[in-house]
Amino acid sequence: MRGLPETVLFACNYNRVRSPIAAAMMREMFGHAVFVESCGLKPTREDDADPMVTVVMDEIGLDMSRHAPKSFDDLHEMFDLVISLTPEAHHRAMELSRGRAVTLEYWPTPDPTLGEERSREATLSAYRQLRDGLRRRLKARFAAPSTPGG
Repeated sequence: MRGLPETVLFACNYNRVRSPIAAAMMREMFGHAVFVESCGLKPTREDDADPMVTVVMDEIGLDMSRHAPKSFDDLHEMFDLVISLTPEAHHRAMELSRGRAVTLEYWPTPDPTLGEERSREATLSAYRQLRDGLRRRLKARFAAPSTPGG
């Protein structure tokens, strides 16, 4: 499937960093032209919004402070396209899509939360690299619309 699908799901492990960032930017790029959702394998609910995600997304005008992580099991919609951002999420998406008309894509995406202890600025830099890399990937895959909102 190429072009713009009607529904897209972004999936990662915890639905706190990678998949919510991708989903928010996809929504910004295409508005109501595409239904976009995100989920994770093991969403954590005790501290819903990742503070670094909130900061780097606020830098580009997207409010992530109300994001509430979801699991695959929380979703009841069918999706035309599922984009997995981790190997584990891709494996789960393959299991759930057996016998269904869904396109699966795997976009290997680094986890900015991993690595040695680093300064706040170095951590923010890792999150910005993730954000900017996902934005480039979205634009390349879906060819951004010429007008705001789709």
